[in-house]
Amino acid sequence: DDASYLPSDEELRSILGDARTIAVVGLSSNPDRPSYEVAEFLQDKGYRIVPVNPKETEVLGERAYASLPDVPEEIAVDVVDVFRRADQTPEVAEQAVARGAKVLWLQEGIVNDDARRIGEEAGLTVIMGVCIKKQKQRVERGS
Repeated sequence: DDASYLPSDEELRSILGDARTIAVVGLSSNPDRPSYEVAEFLQDKGYRIVPVNPKETEVLGERAYASLPDVPEEIAVDVVDVFRRADQTPEVAEQAVARGAKVLWLQEGIVNDDARRIGEEAGLTVIMGVCIKKQKQRVERGS
């Protein structure tokens, strides 16, 4: 499936194992939205979630920030997980690089080669077009 861009399972396990804090860009407080379901799952797995959405003040008990640059410096963001339209992702990629994130993750259906290039040129691992929740479940099962 060329609509996704994914490292090996071994690399995925290591990425997900090392990550502590995941900024979820476009996280909605509406429980029916995929972003909420995914963030809640990650929170249940022990990750700290940092909601990034100008329309929210708090999601899943965590303070929300309008944009990645608004997240306080002392919060070390490991993974930036993106629920935004593909055309908005290059800007998010630049912000993820500026924040010192290790991983840029574009969710299912979201693929953008400019965002990928921005991330990779700065040394980030870039994953696109797949769901972080489904991948975490899959590599945990070891299938």
